[in-house]
Amino acid sequence: MRIRETWRRGLGFAAVFVGLTVIAAPPAAGQVGGLYNVVALSPLTFDSTSTARDITGTPQVVGTSGYISGSDTRAVRWTSAGIESLGTLPSGDYSAAFGVNASGQIVGTSNTSTVVRAFLWTSSGGMQDLGALPNDNGSEAFDINNTGDVVGASSGPTGVRAVVWRSGGGIQSLGTLPGGNYSKAIAINSSGAVVGMSTSSSGTHAFFWTEGGGMRDLGTLPGHTSSEAFAINNSGQVVGYSRGPNATRAFLWTSAGGMQDLGVLPGGDYSMAFGINNLGQVVGTSTSSSGTRAFLWTSVAGMLDLNTVIPPALGLVLSEAHCINDTGQIAALTGGGHEVEHYYRVYLLTPP
Repeated sequence: MRIRETWRRGLGFAAVFVGLTVIAAPPAAGQVGGLYNVVALSPLTFDSTSTARDITGTPQVVGTSGYISGSDTRAVRWTSAGIESLGTLPSGDYSAAFGVNASGQIVGTSNTSTVVRAFLWTSSGGMQDLGALPNDNGSEAFDINNTGDVVGASSGPTGVRAVVWRSGGGIQSLGTLPGGNYSKAIAINSSGAVVGMSTSSSGTHAFFWTEGGGMRDLGTLPGHTSSEAFAINNSGQVVGYSRGPNATRAFLWTSAGGMQDLGVLPGGDYSMAFGINNLGQVVGTSTSSSGTRAFLWTSVAGMLDLNTVIPPALGLVLSEAHCINDTGQIAALTGGGHEVEHYYRVYLLTPP
């Protein structure tokens, strides 16, 4: 994760807010490799709230920007040229970008005068409606891989189903877990493996789907009752969250080791993992003794508060990290928190 529009082009990666200095700091005591460089990604207007959902290695960041009221949000991309609104489908006043691939193809959702539909956007063709399953009228798109396969959900009279749109054309339902009646596909990797969430006879669970193996229930952490998967890398590592009566925990799942609890920051009781790169580095959000904070998790160092590896002179509090590319660049947000959704700004963190 998840606003009004005023047309004004931002200043992109080179932009800074008043009072914000972009600092390249030397290594600090107790910090491996030094501090991250931090750059503010301009919103569409000075009073917009923005979110980031995906990042490529270029880097190119996609997400949303607009007013906090919830209407007139626009799907956007940030590149070295600045921030660009991707518009909406005909008659729409809302759009959101969720996924981008190495070719710059972007997917997301936009409303029309009557319904919400999945879209595919390209710089040459603009925004195209991806359609829905036969007899359905609504759809959403959440991710796209480098071969152009798109995943999301289709909705209609019979419910909501996880789907994949093939790059060569056509849409396929992925079904649900046994006993379920609702599913969404959230992410896809280069080999076409898909993850998301589905209801089942045991509750809402994260799933892993392949063409040959169908939909596999990833279960939950011990003592928990529900889970969702948000991202998958090309090695098949999956991240998301697992929830029980008294706790929510970020997880990392592998076919060999199953579901691993990534823990929380010191003093925290809640965490969610939103993104993973091909090196197995995970980003997300966790509560802590200092409040809700963005984290970076690695198998060597465990969970790290990203606020401890950015220059303190910036005066920022990063609450969520949503995506990380293979060079370690992270798109993180200030504002918000797991209890409420409100004003956000986006920052690009580049490791030293």
